[in-house]
Amino acid sequence: MDAATVKTLLEAHLQDCEFRVQGEGNHYDITVIGSLFEGLRPVKKQQLVYAALGDHIADGTIHAVNIRTYTPSQWQELQ
Repeated sequence: MDAATVKTLLEAHLQDCEFRVQGEGNHYDITVIGSLFEGLRPVKKQQLVYAALGDHIADGTIHAVNIRTYTPSQWQELQ
């Protein structure tokens, strides 16, 4: 699997978000920016992202992910 494939999986599961995926093999750094994260606790945000990749994590295709989630306003503050 490659970063572009991981991004495609995320895009299919989480609508209206911006994704930045880096990595190769089975380790990825994932940044997701979306308004769907407004008001959610950090664990819930992570769960939304994991849900998109669950089958691939379960079968070992993806072994490790580092997930960062931001609302659009949080992302703007970082820029």
